[in-house]
Formats: sequence, structure tokens, C-alpha cells
Amino acid sequence: MTEHEGEHEGGHEHEGGREHVRVAVIGSGFGGLGAAVRLRREGVTDFVVLERASSVGGTWRDNSYPGCACDVPSHLYSFSFAPNPDWPRTFSGQEHIRAYLEHVADVFHLRPHIRLDSEVLRMTWDAERLCWDIEISGGGRLRADVVVSATGPLSDPKIPEIPGLDSFPGKVFHSARWDHDYDLRGKRVAMVGTGASAIQIVPAIQPQVDRLTLFQRTPPWVMPRMDRAITGAERALHRALPFTGQARRGLLWGIRELQVSAFTKHPDQLGFVEQLAKRNMGRAIKDPALRAKLTPDYRIGCKRILLSSEYYPALARPNVDVVASGLQAVRGSTLVAADGTETEVDAIVFGTGFHVTDMPIAERVVGAEGRTLAEVWKGGMEALRGASATGFPNWMTIIGPNTGLGNSSMILMIESQLNYMADFVRQLDVLGGRAALDARPSAVGAWNRRVQERMKRTVWNTGGCTSWYLDANGRNTTIWPGTTSEFRRATRRVDITEYEVIRAPKAAEERAAAQAGAAEQAAQAAQAAKAGKRKEDEKDEVSA
Repeated sequence: MTEHEGEHEGGHEHEGGREHVRVAVIGSGFGGLGAAVRLRREGVTDFVVLERASSVGGTWRDNSYPGCACDVPSHLYSFSFAPNPDWPRTFSGQEHIRAYLEHVADVFHLRPHIRLDSEVLRMTWDAERLCWDIEISGGGRLRADVVVSATGPLSDPKIPEIPGLDSFPGKVFHSARWDHDYDLRGKRVAMVGTGASAIQIVPAIQPQVDRLTLFQRTPPWVMPRMDRAITGAERALHRALPFTGQARRGLLWGIRELQVSAFTKHPDQLGFVEQLAKRNMGRAIKDPALRAKLTPDYRIGCKRILLSSEYYPALARPNVDVVASGLQAVRGSTLVAADGTETEVDAIVFGTGFHVTDMPIAERVVGAEGRTLAEVWKGGMEALRGASATGFPNWMTIIGPNTGLGNSSMILMIESQLNYMADFVRQLDVLGGRAALDARPSAVGAWNRRVQERMKRTVWNTGGCTSWYLDANGRNTTIWPGTTSEFRRATRRVDITEYEVIRAPKAAEERAAAQAGAAEQAAQAAQAAKAGKRKEDEKDEVSA
């Protein structure tokens, strides 16, 4: 990675005793750190990154369960502006991705901007000052002209409401909140869920536990994971000749772009892929009854395609039971499945996903009309180009509605949204003075209609499954129904005609100008005092 040049931090204004910044970024995962780097590259240094945890990393900090790794190749699952020639494996583990994000924070000098242990409790639009009033845990408050919400859809775990769960005498935790102090060795463990986390956890803990029971509502399609160590020679080559790493990334990207049409336009072409997945299962699962339990009855790609070469072999071990039914009730230490199966366990691990279509952060954003974003999105999430919601001026989200992917790297989508964010800030600078941009309802509606129209023929809508891509109303508000290059073109620039320009009331504008003038005078006086002190020091040195 190369070091970013500018190291000077912009001073934050204080208005009426309250700190006022140009931009507040919420979250310090890939989206938040990427936004911070991009702001600095745009010459914006008057910003803060608010992080509720005590370290950066987002989902790659929170998910530390056994076997945790990425299912996108490392050279594609990293920033284009921060290539890492030293990835140890083709699919990197959680600890390496987390270390990469810590490294990004250091190399791009983001630490002075980051405020850890600073959870955003509420952000309210101030229509008079044209800024966001942000309440932070611990009693802190600040104002920001622009808010970039990068909390991510995989940040708040979802545990289903199971009757009797509260009275379970053993250990209970979610995969994203793994309890490393609890020893699973020799225990009877229930794994609830069969998503991306579960298929990594099962083979990792199976050799340690006495008995492992997997509760499976819907079997996933699982393809082999072609993981291997990246050789020292490969790493040395990428270090010496950076274009070789770029070429590797480009090849990985290109292959996935070519696959998109099968998901979005021709789901019938995915039958061949299903045969590969069945072959992957057949190699490890010889028992016909178990194979029947594990064979999906929907089109591959409808739910997220999972990658593992260890999942099926683990399920075939004698200490593993597969219950082809969801967990329905808990009676003491006994778990009861929907099909009546009863199992005694010592611990329950939930791999049941996250609040994706009902992100809790939306409850904390109060817009221009006094309504929360959660209220506005009650009928389904909608945002112009995945970023801006009507009634929430100068607020944008990274990995917003319909920006998710089913087959490629989310970092590509994040970087596209960072382009959009950068131009958004530029447009505000062009407008000058106190101004805000609010997405027009007609623009949001038109964008969303186009997305949903394209969604109709995709595998996610026609594949015959229920997935976390769908909201409570059965609409797919999560996935982008196109290529990453299409999305990049759509978010390269802000179309100012899609926004209403809001100007501050005259009195507020005059007050802001006066405060800015006073702040500038104070800064000049401080500079003059510093210069005078320097001269005095020089005199002392000469006389000495």
C-alpha cells in the first residue's frame, strides 16, 4: 500500500460550545474507512469517524467465530487504492482481513479522525442550521453538515424469538458475538441455521464437540471452495511488480462480471452449476437419506451460494445429526424442532443472520419532517442510487438499498458509492454557503421502479426460495440486479436535477457567516501569536 501525502488535520469549528464538523462518518468497517480515505483525498480533513466499538473493523472485527473467512478472493476483497501483495491465502481468514483494515487506518493516517466507543444514539436534521445534530453515547453531541452512514447491513445480529429460549440453562450466543471463554470441547452443541457462517463453524467445531446437531430450515447450495496458500514467489512478484496484482484482481473481477447475466437474465442457465454443487455433495455424503435432506429444492443462486470443501465431510461424521427442520421451542435443555424432533444440548449457537432489511440505525435517523428513516422505510427500503433517501438532506448511506451482490465483491460497490459521496460533497462546495441536497421523491421513485422492474426476471425473484434478500413485504430491497460496472457508471456523478437544493434561512446564513468570520479571526490571531513566539525563541537562541 502507498502512503497518502496529506497529514494535516482540519480544525473543527465550535458553535455555541458544540463541535461542528463538515462530515460525520458512522462506522469503521470497509465502508467507513473507505469514506474517510476518500474524503482526505478530496482535501476534506474536517471530518470524524464515529465507531461504537473499541476498535475498527466492522463485521470483520465482530465475526471472530472458529473458521471465519471470506468467500470472495482476497485480491478482489480489498480496496483498489490499497492493494495488499501479501495476502496469505486465496480466500483470507478473518484475522487477516481485520489486520488489513487496521493497516488501512494507519497507512492513510485515519486514527486522528476516528472516535472509538462513540455509538450514535440519534441524529436529527436541523432545518434552520442545515446540519445534523448527532447524539453520541456518553453524553457527547456534535453537528455535521453531511452524514455518511456506513454501519453496514451485517452489523446487528438477529436471533429468532423461540418460545422457552430465555429459560434455557446452557450457553446461548450468536455467531457474530462468539463467546471465546466458553469451551465447546465435549459439549452437546446445537447449530441453528445453515448460512455462510454456519457452514464455516460446523467443520471447525465438529472435531471438538461430543455431539453436534444442525437445525436446517432450508438446505443451502454449496460449491467447493478452491482455497490454497499463496506462495512466497507469488507475493514477491506482486510486491516487485504491482501491475501483476492488479492483473490478478482484474481477472477475478472479469470472471464474475461475465457470470452476472445468468443470475439477472437467464436463471435457467444455472442448472449446470447445480450439477457441480450436487457432485460436491455426493463426494462426501454417501447416505441417501442424508443426501435427500441436504438437497435444495430451489434454483441455485436464489439464496446466497456458499463455498466450502469441508462442510459436507463434517456432516457425514458420526457425531453430527442433521435435523431438516427449524427450531420451534426450547423446554429446559431440550430443543424441539418444527417436525417434533427433540434434542438435548448444552449450548446453542445461532447462525441466523442479521437485521438487513430492517437496519436498527434507521430508528435513530430523524429527518426533515420529524419522522425516522425506519418509519419512512416501513413499506420497504428505497434510496436514490442506493445512497439518498427523500426527506433526509445531506445524509447518505454506504451499502444502502439494492447495492448488495450475489456473486462478487462488495468492495467494488462500496468504491462506487464513495465516488458518489465525493461528488456529493463537491456539489455542495459548488453551491457555496449553507446549502443541502435532498433527493426528490420523483427521482427516488423512478430509480426504484427501474431496479424493481429489472429484479422481476432475476434468480432472486424467480428461483423459488425465501431468502434474507427479501424484506417483510417480499420485495428484494437488498441485491443490485446488474453488473458492478453498470453500478459504477450510475454512481460516477451526482445528477443535481435529482435533488432539491435547500438554502439556509437568511438569519441563519448571516449568523453562520459571522461565526465563521469570528473563527477565522481567532485562527489568524492564534497564528500571529505563534509567529511572535517563534521570533522570541529565535532571539533567545541568538543571544544564547
